[in-house]
Amino acid sequence: MSKPLVILSGPTSAGKTKLSIALAKSIGGEIISADSMQVYRYMDIGTAKIRPEQMCGVPHYLVDCLNPDEEFNVSVFKAMAEEAIEKIYANGHIPIIVGGTGFYIQALLKDVSFDSEEKSDGYRELLETLASTTEGAEKLYKELTEKDPESAEAIPKQNVKRVIRALEFLHYHGYPISEHNRREAAKESKYNYAYFVLEKNRDELYAGIETRVDQMMEEGLLSEVERLRELGYSDCTVSMQGLGYKQLLRYLSGVRTLSEAVEDIKLETRHFAKRQMTWFRREKDCIHYNKSLMSEEEILMDMQRILFEKKIEN
Repeated sequence: MSKPLVILSGPTSAGKTKLSIALAKSIGGEIISADSMQVYRYMDIGTAKIRPEQMCGVPHYLVDCLNPDEEFNVSVFKAMAEEAIEKIYANGHIPIIVGGTGFYIQALLKDVSFDSEEKSDGYRELLETLASTTEGAEKLYKELTEKDPESAEAIPKQNVKRVIRALEFLHYHGYPISEHNRREAAKESKYNYAYFVLEKNRDELYAGIETRVDQMMEEGLLSEVERLRELGYSDCTVSMQGLGYKQLLRYLSGVRTLSEAVEDIKLETRHFAKRQMTWFRREKDCIHYNKSLMSEEEILMDMQRILFEKKIEN
């Protein structure tokens, strides 16, 4: 039988962290983060990183293990996650993937391959140079929207690195990366898995985002960004383009007032959550739970029932 794997995902502020601990303790699981930002050291408040005391003794992987200037993308995630999965199996436990980065989860679940491109013609360097100009990033995103609208819809405009990769893939392969990803996602998984997605009604989710951002500011998000800048991490560092960090860097650079920067964080986080919800609604084989309609206890009990039926157990 295929080896077991549990996935718990959903948009930001849906309540994945607390439920993931309860689920892990109930099935003998260990958690692998599928978050593109919690992997970085020194970036705790803005990423809503789980604190050691919140882990309740449940081992966590891919949290706090890279410096903010180190490379982290879907292929790096996949390699690190697969290594963690083997460690968890060796411990006699069940790996639980927890996070809201849907593409990372899909790549791991369906063993998506990543074609390497020849870079000798300098095309990537050309795109990177253009992106560094005043309106370059906007131009690149517009080009992607025209050439590969499906990818443009899935990639945040501010994620210049992914925009460049999508354009680069099209340049070298002659067809969109969205088509490649769609074919890869159609593959059968090598795991015996259950894929759970937490949701909330939109108004409640957005209200939670507003509250979370206010709490982050009260907890010292601005000081965290200032410290990162003192350590030498600037808006040229890819991780510093993450939600919360990018907007407060604009404030520290004098481009926005503090209140404007905070409102920008809330707005862009709502947009991000909307894209996440769109992604998970398109994914097949997901089991959706609306936390606006069910209690955590009810959701956990139903998860346990499904895992028992799928024979995903120690």
